[in-house]
Amino acid sequence: MSDTSSAQPHAPDLSEAVWRRATASGPENNCVEVAGLPGGVAVRDSKDIGRTPLRFRAGRWADFRKALISGTL
Repeated sequence: MSDTSSAQPHAPDLSEAVWRRATASGPENNCVEVAGLPGGVAVRDSKDIGRTPLRFRAGRWADFRKALISGTL
């Protein structure tokens, strides 16, 4: 049996999510925005905020960031 709760962190309603982007982002809006969720984060494209955001559990988000920073991704 698969555990679908592990696929998406809690808080399915993102209407009141507080989105933030890196302070180094330029005015072109070519960046991602991140919103904290209980147990993880949601990530969206700042150019297409109507699109369904990706959701990561906290551990998976940490792994993703580590891979980006190290250049292995």
